[in-house]
Amino acid sequence: MSILSFQERGKWGKSSWRGNCSGHVYKALFEQYKPAVFVDPMVGSGTSVEVAKEMGIETYGLDLHSGFNILRDSILQSVGKQADMVFSHPPYHDMIVYSGQVWGQPHADDLSRCANEEEFMEKIQIALLNQREATRQGGMYGLLIGDLRRDGQYKSFQADCIARMPKSELASVVIKAQHNCVSDSRQYAKMKHMRILHEYIILWQKPKTLSISILADLATMAQQQASALKATWRAVVRHALIALGGRAKLEDIYAKIAADAPARLSSNNNWQAKVRQILQLMAQPVERGVWAI
Repeated sequence: MSILSFQERGKWGKSSWRGNCSGHVYKALFEQYKPAVFVDPMVGSGTSVEVAKEMGIETYGLDLHSGFNILRDSILQSVGKQADMVFSHPPYHDMIVYSGQVWGQPHADDLSRCANEEEFMEKIQIALLNQREATRQGGMYGLLIGDLRRDGQYKSFQADCIARMPKSELASVVIKAQHNCVSDSRQYAKMKHMRILHEYIILWQKPKTLSISILADLATMAQQQASALKATWRAVVRHALIALGGRAKLEDIYAKIAADAPARLSSNNNWQAKVRQILQLMAQPVERGVWAI
């Protein structure tokens, strides 16, 4: 089915954790896709892993509040194996601020503390690339995300997610009804548009054979907008560094990126210059020819 609606969150996780997703959502996903190994890299209060363990699924839960940083650490290296499903429930930009309010101290890499929507979406793309790498061929990766209306503008995060990831891998978009939101009890004067009462489950399927490069898909999509192309390159270069352990020689970064690049990209004499340019913007030179996040 393409619409899910669960008014009760169930017995899993912590009801006090703001923005918690109903455990029945995860149960429905697991019943549909039957993963043997599941990873949640933004586990929050643990709802997803509690449901998975109850269903006999080998489960791994990671989160910034417990020391795992999806923008700097490799999911694959942290878990030690690829999973059948890697699914996350990130913050919806700054709708709910987590570090320093729901848990611990403010953290610079908290997705709910991004300065603007573009920074948020760029980091979500990095997170999704990280999830993709940790997914086995033929497996599923994805996220639950909602949209945001602010100052009269509608921010369609789900549309941006779909636009920034390989269109050939998009497998399913499910509408999830929202229940028991803090805003449900509020009255807004002169509402011009309807309330946002839904979220999206977006799922991609990693190809069983990786003959088509993810870089080819990303580059093709991003050609329509120069800013999106720049953001895509930043995400790709950062992901290469993450996959290499957060610190690597320039030639190893080249090799990591070129391993998946299509012929037209790898034969372009300018792509290595683009990589160096991006490294100068988002990484640190720790010694000659070595870069780190």
